[in-house]
Amino acid sequence: MKPAPFDYVAPATVAETVEALARHGDAAKILAGGQSLVPMLNLRLARPSVVVDINGVRELDSLQEAGGMLAVGALLRQRALERWAARRAPLFAEVMRWVSHAAIRNRGTVAGSIAHADPAAELPALLVCCEGSVVARGPAGERVIPAGDFFRGPLTTALGADELVTEVRFILPPPGAGYGFAEVARRHGDFALVGAVAVCWRRDDGAIAAARLALFGVGDTPVRSAAPAAALVGHQPTPARIREAARAAATALSPDSDLHATAEYRRRVAAVLAERTLFAATEHSGRGATDGGRGR
Repeated sequence: MKPAPFDYVAPATVAETVEALARHGDAAKILAGGQSLVPMLNLRLARPSVVVDINGVRELDSLQEAGGMLAVGALLRQRALERWAARRAPLFAEVMRWVSHAAIRNRGTVAGSIAHADPAAELPALLVCCEGSVVARGPAGERVIPAGDFFRGPLTTALGADELVTEVRFILPPPGAGYGFAEVARRHGDFALVGAVAVCWRRDDGAIAAARLALFGVGDTPVRSAAPAAALVGHQPTPARIREAARAAATALSPDSDLHATAEYRRRVAAVLAERTLFAATEHSGRGATDGGRGR
């Protein structure tokens, strides 16, 4: 199929982009990597009057690490983050290799996947697990939206129709943190039926100082679970406590049934993946364990 007719705008700066969005509002769609938008256009699931192509806004093609934060510009390709992470952040490297396929990652953008807000996608869950945020620019200026407030529902965010995502920010796990990542999908590269990402690190006495778990594919948005912190922080991470945290996290979920999986299946798999990723994260956390731990 072919897209419905639309006008095409190619701004050169962020200011020009915001001006175009303010002028056209809900009738406009942003084009960056196009890995989500173009198929929707071709299937006529999206019918914007105007497509605003930001690929000429070179200031948005950036990646900066400072003060324990990773700032990713709106045009940074997923493959660029994957290559950076291979040397600097093993959690990110592990997550990125499960994002679709290499050919898609060469063009798709990190911020685009997050702004698309598919609840079964890896990058929104990673942002939530890392307590990150989204930077948006609109006619009223710039605002920073915490990840927990950004995702409102399937393909729905707190972003205004006249706002542009300029950057996404991840809080990097500290040295000594361990991690786990796992997902179940029909085929490699498909969106996950269920997935989990966990990060933990310890105090000097070996007790857990922090435990984070985000689940995806199990609700309308990525789900940050409070169960691991409640069960593990301040305690030694015994298998029984990890199992308790995983079961509590899964019990609190309200997944939907669809053609691919029932709600009960998703809840059961979530418990397994939560236990697996939390075990990996705690097992490999500790002082000097800067290479983290794998959840597969």
